[in-house]
Amino acid sequence: MQRRHCVRALALTVLATAVVTATTSGAPTANAESPTSAETRLSATIDAILADPRLDGAQAGVVIADAATGEPVYQRNGDRRLIPASNTKLLTSAAALELLGPGHRFTTDVLRDGNQRGGVLTGDLHLRGGGDPTMLAADYDALAASVARAGIRVVSGNLVADDTRYDATRLGPDWAWDDEPYYYAAQVSALTVAPDTDYDAGTAIVTATPGSGAGARPEISVTPSTGYLRIDNRATTVATGGTDVSFERQHGTNTIVVTGQIAADDDGVSDWVTVWEPTGYAADVFRSALRRHGVRVLGRTVLGQATPADATRVTHHDSMPLAELMVPFLKLSNNGHAEVLTKEIGRVLTGAGTWSAGLAAISEYVADAGMDTGTLRQRDGSGLSRRNHVPPAEFVDLLVAVRAEPWFATWYAALPVAGNAERFVGGTLRSRMVGTPAANNVRAKTGSLTGVSGLSGYVTDADGRVLAFSIVLNNYLASSVKSLEDQIAITLASYTGKATARTATGAAGRAAAPPAAPAPPQATPDGIECSWHKPVTC
Repeated sequence: MQRRHCVRALALTVLATAVVTATTSGAPTANAESPTSAETRLSATIDAILADPRLDGAQAGVVIADAATGEPVYQRNGDRRLIPASNTKLLTSAAALELLGPGHRFTTDVLRDGNQRGGVLTGDLHLRGGGDPTMLAADYDALAASVARAGIRVVSGNLVADDTRYDATRLGPDWAWDDEPYYYAAQVSALTVAPDTDYDAGTAIVTATPGSGAGARPEISVTPSTGYLRIDNRATTVATGGTDVSFERQHGTNTIVVTGQIAADDDGVSDWVTVWEPTGYAADVFRSALRRHGVRVLGRTVLGQATPADATRVTHHDSMPLAELMVPFLKLSNNGHAEVLTKEIGRVLTGAGTWSAGLAAISEYVADAGMDTGTLRQRDGSGLSRRNHVPPAEFVDLLVAVRAEPWFATWYAALPVAGNAERFVGGTLRSRMVGTPAANNVRAKTGSLTGVSGLSGYVTDADGRVLAFSIVLNNYLASSVKSLEDQIAITLASYTGKATARTATGAAGRAAAPPAAPAPPQATPDGIECSWHKPVTC
């Protein structure tokens, strides 16, 4: 892979040319030595936003550049290594499109070993996972129907669940232990199930509805229907009072403890929970589907065993292409997709479906794209790790560089769009910057952990110039600083470098009043992406 020129080197060349032009012509030119009055005013306005008391004692890194040239427009602590949260997904997604290709698909196979005579398979039936994070119960049902159509009615041996495409490490090495039951920190397996078309693989939806009357236990259901989870129902139906139900999976088990109360007139309440060992979950869903289609497996379910090389394919399922997967991945900030893609990159490029192999390949790609990987550290694909550290300037280098990639239009379209109410358009930004110049303009990746917030992407200013920007905020104590990111983005969307009556009077060097950032209709719990709160708050 040919190494690209560093974006910052290009910016320095542009600035050097501007200085020479100013010296020879005598005309004022926008550059680092003599910024225009409009640029000075823009900088003063952003400085005023960053002076908000919510950032007292915190760290703020902001870098803004011309997306076409890389020429800097504003920078504050651009080289400071900060925790980026889900902005990390910019690296993972760009590398996946480059290294796997937009047409890449994940294949789930059903194979047999042994002989088939009539309706009897004398041997094992193998369910081999290809890493597909979009496999639904309906897809396993279709596979089971195909097995039945192939004439298999009895399997004398075992159902073998083969998840060996990736290693057996299920959770990121730095993930917080108390995130483990929650769906945004689901275990990663090459063989898994998603409960709905948000494709949160390795999770199930648990729903409580009122019982027969006051004092009765609520009715509990699981989607998809599976015996893999055990329900410990301790909740109560109440005639008066509100609903407050908690669903908690006990660590190391698939027991879901349901506590609290549900009002008798409530329609029901749901939550998404992770499962312990997704491979077994997928095998259970598939085995149940086989039973529904009249296929009996006489043996047991065996997990984690590789399929023999000479096994015969019975049927298979291909996922959507990677280009389509980018939409739920980036719009909804899906952590599981990021981790699967990291391991898939490692598997395809090196034969090792591990975090270490995938991260090494991602690092090589982003270095070729112009990021200085000596200044950053990436520990996972999603950004859940607090040991990820990326300077905002490096995000901007990547944002500028990828515009030249053949798959850029796909990637750009998958970024959340500010203020667009369509869930799979606006994504995690659909409730932000509504009714402002940034609405349907800013396309950017959000990021959230406790004390960590980020927004990195693109905005078109009032002159039609596309800007690349990265805002990363760390170590604040306020419940949220999203409105400060929004104020900066709205300021950029409103920015014009053209002379105005006000600039002619010399007022342009002063900070403009920071624009108001509309509050989202629902508050998101501190430290998580709005799309991680079910039902979603964005």
